[in-house]
Amino acid sequence: MSKLPAKPAVEAQAKRVLVLTHAHPALSRGGAEMSAAALSQAIGGSDGWQTWLMGCSREPESARAGSCITQPFGDNSYLYSAGPFNWFAFANRDKNFPKAFADVLREIRPDILHFHHYLIFGVDAFLIARQVLPDCKIVLTLHEYQAICNHYGQMIKTGGDVLCHESSPRDCNHCFPKYSRADFFLRQTYIQRFFDLVDSFISPSQFLADRYIAWGVPAAKMTVMENIVRAAPAEISRPDGSGVLRIGFFGQTTRLKGINVVLNAADMLEDDVAMVFDIHGDDSDQPDEFRAEFAKRRKKAGRNVRFHGAYDNRRVDALMQQVDVVVVPSIWWENSPVVIQEAIRNRRPVICSDLGGMAEKIVHGRDGWHMTAGDAAELAGIVTRLASDRAEVVAMMQSMRPAVAPQVTVDTHMALYQGLLR
Repeated sequence: MSKLPAKPAVEAQAKRVLVLTHAHPALSRGGAEMSAAALSQAIGGSDGWQTWLMGCSREPESARAGSCITQPFGDNSYLYSAGPFNWFAFANRDKNFPKAFADVLREIRPDILHFHHYLIFGVDAFLIARQVLPDCKIVLTLHEYQAICNHYGQMIKTGGDVLCHESSPRDCNHCFPKYSRADFFLRQTYIQRFFDLVDSFISPSQFLADRYIAWGVPAAKMTVMENIVRAAPAEISRPDGSGVLRIGFFGQTTRLKGINVVLNAADMLEDDVAMVFDIHGDDSDQPDEFRAEFAKRRKKAGRNVRFHGAYDNRRVDALMQQVDVVVVPSIWWENSPVVIQEAIRNRRPVICSDLGGMAEKIVHGRDGWHMTAGDAAELAGIVTRLASDRAEVVAMMQSMRPAVAPQVTVDTHMALYQGLLR
């Protein structure tokens, strides 16, 4: 290993942090990459801290121009144009990545490497970092359950919508017969050996933390800490409780996100119920079969459903303030949906499924209402009651807990970093 150059004297006292995420926020606006970008920007603006951001692009390998890691978006921003990737073991098979990544690490020499996800970079990136910078502290924020579950990290049985409560080589083999029980045992062993190199894990929900601890992550290394989101708007409109009750759905219109639950509930509502579902989101990246089915459902939807299509996340506050209540009817174990944080900062009560991080984030009777996951009739009943008693909605807006200020989240992250460095 080549000897590292000394840090410049001017920067010697600054703590250096490289934040990495599986998609670059300049190219994608998903929750993980936006949280990573916000964290990097906020910490980089704090005295005594300097930050860099690295995101990924999944363009074909032939689209690369020169190095697989470039800086098209500025001096403090890196883009990794990803190559081959083993999705079963989360192993990076790009032969050019190890050297390119090591070169960036030697150039920046971060004190903290904070990964928002292990996708695209691969779990083997932790080993590269440990070999190049033995004293650097590695932090990993967990999103969903990919390491635990080979079914897109959703903890849903294949061939249906049955929730999976615990993974095991035997159960995973039932879902994926092409892989043996030994394959799944080796998969877990392989991932966990790289996870052993991580100094600290962050989970945005206790539910997700408990799942990873049961799977094998040491509880002593786990911290529950919410992702950073924008501050609440300076002015928040307060509906007066009159007129049509507007229920907002925000996000991908997918089966697991519960869009069919919403449409089924709308079909059950009587015409005299003064309410409407406002659907904000699209299905552009979903399988063709689902899109064809969803197109038929859109055409058959009644007057109590309005489809507004895709939206820019930068407009979400204005859109949320046009509704009275937000619905999050997912039928899988959500971790910490960004839409719930957005609803809280806009003081819009939430109707959510009684699962995972959703039930954890929304306290029934204080921040909104729980519903049985997948139960369209129960959702229709809640909506009917709220439409006839708007005072309940207004009271819930007043009882909701305040949104956590972004600076509080930033300070908590920096305290974690400082603890590791001590």
